[in-house]
Amino acid sequence: MYTAADLRKGLKISIDGEPYIVTDFQFAKPGKGQALYRTKMRSMLNGNSFERTFRSNDKFERPALEERKMQFLYSQVDEFHFMDVSNYEQVVIMKENLGDCVKYLVDNMEVDVLFFDNRAIGVTVPMFVALTVTKADPWAKGDTTGSDTKPVTVETGFVLQVPPFVNEGDKIQIDTRTGDYLTRVKE
Repeated sequence: MYTAADLRKGLKISIDGEPYIVTDFQFAKPGKGQALYRTKMRSMLNGNSFERTFRSNDKFERPALEERKMQFLYSQVDEFHFMDVSNYEQVVIMKENLGDCVKYLVDNMEVDVLFFDNRAIGVTVPMFVALTVTKADPWAKGDTTGSDTKPVTVETGFVLQVPPFVNEGDKIQIDTRTGDYLTRVKE
């Protein structure tokens, strides 16, 4: 069981039997009275966000969440298919439940799938992924217009800024937390 003092960004709590994640947090201690904890939270089931203030004596349950190692198989329109690596059971997760993870999913990638009441509600991709550049405009040597990056498209359709020496066909490493280019991958 959590108390209001345990609240922090990224904490998953249960309110009225539903899982929520704290997306922003502020502590306020007025001159008189109890401390207040102002939070912004997002429902892990439907994605709705809201703000709520808690007092220091409020308590929260831990949500009954389970994480399983799964492998991404394929996608069809807005459905993404995953397979449990231990028992070969397959699960379908809708695109709106995946968020930014869609930018980094490639066939056969191992991910952690989050379950609530045996229902898949989210996916965690590895912190760093290596993706192949499928479209990159050539960089004109001597171009001094000011920008030292150029946009490229990777195999998942994600567009990001990279240094000018990155070419089509190169494999690059991307930080999935920020969506930034890290380095070229040597094969």
